[in-house]
Amino acid sequence: MLDPFSKVVSLLGTKSVRGTSLEASGDWALSFDGTARLKFVAVTRGRCWLLLPDAQPEPMEEGDVVLLSDTRYAVASDPRIEPIDGMTLYAGPGQDVVRLAEGGDTAMIGGGSGFADGCAPFVLEALPRFLRIDRASASAKAISRTLASLRAEVQNPGVGSSLIATRLADILVAEAVRAFVTAGSHDSVGWIAALADPRLAKAIGHMHDNIARRWTAPVLAREVGMSRSAFTSLFTRRVGRPPIDYLTHWRMVLARQKLEAGSSVAAIAEEVGYSSQSAFSQAFKRTLGRTPRSRLDRQEREQFS
Repeated sequence: MLDPFSKVVSLLGTKSVRGTSLEASGDWALSFDGTARLKFVAVTRGRCWLLLPDAQPEPMEEGDVVLLSDTRYAVASDPRIEPIDGMTLYAGPGQDVVRLAEGGDTAMIGGGSGFADGCAPFVLEALPRFLRIDRASASAKAISRTLASLRAEVQNPGVGSSLIATRLADILVAEAVRAFVTAGSHDSVGWIAALADPRLAKAIGHMHDNIARRWTAPVLAREVGMSRSAFTSLFTRRVGRPPIDYLTHWRMVLARQKLEAGSSVAAIAEEVGYSSQSAFSQAFKRTLGRTPRSRLDRQEREQFS
């Protein structure tokens, strides 16, 4: 049985962002658009600065790995340098390695995951914008091994290197999320952070494994051995919304994806636990701001325009 994070990522049409490498010397600064993506940046040699909107510059050195969620960012030799658009340097086919000047005092690797249209917020909003992986964490050694393999594939490409690098980038993102969950920060709110609590992880797993079941807060509370009030309070505090509100939101995220894939409203309503199309349509509009029919109409117009 898949854990909730693996199941969500597999169901939401995750698209791997290819592994890329940067070697730079002298004065340099590059900006990147990381919106709607889950991205990692790792320094494999030297040091640099990571710049995020409305935040203090973050110093990085060899061995540092950070996870970035849905944000623009820049990397630089000096935070005072105005960055140029780094995306264009990697725009060409097979353009996975960029070298700035000679020597390569600093070397970095980046990669990560994108998501199907409209699905990204469900994952990205449940993660901090910036997460530095603790070198003492249980995941640190695994991340280091994966990073070494990814660096070898990017810098010394062979048969199947692009495929291998993509899979290794996926693994690195998953390891970074695992480190975040394992750290169990009680300051973080969201369904991913809540997986650190075995009771909440079990409840979320039940909802994801049987999405069409008529779940209620008392039933979920019994499943995890808690009173209804204690369970509802804990779930709301850690996830950021009450249990059934969370379930409805996840159902509508899945429903939107199924609509995009061409499934009928009637079939989707039944799949996500609604006995009538009208009840499903009301929940869809209440959650996503438009009816499922209007979404289908928009798709048809785009298809034939």
